[in-house]
Amino acid sequence: MARILIIEDNAANMKLASLLLRHAGHAVLCAPDAESGLTMARTDNPDLILMDIQLPGMDGLAATALLKQDAGTGTIPVIALTAMAMKEDRAKSESAGCDAYIAKPLRHQELYAAIDALLPPGEIP
Repeated sequence: MARILIIEDNAANMKLASLLLRHAGHAVLCAPDAESGLTMARTDNPDLILMDIQLPGMDGLAATALLKQDAGTGTIPVIALTAMAMKEDRAKSESAGCDAYIAKPLRHQELYAAIDALLPPGEIP
């Protein structure tokens, strides 16, 4: 079982992601914005982060860049979640440090495959 932090401001998207992750046997941590997500990432040390790109205040790309520059959180895999699935958006997420990119709406097979690819085998249920 992995501990996965979801940073997402949309309640319906948060509920769906939480449900999918719990169904797959993961423990879920939730943050409604980048600032609280950064704090939780530093204090709770999750195994993986699902990062919404469009967040109020600081956006997900800026938050990811901060996480990746921090020695304590820099190795945590980050999956970008976005409703804006343009080619340049994927490139922006990669340059910010995201390890994978998933377009919304979430599809469980794509989400599980991305998580499985990023987590060490012992952390996958």
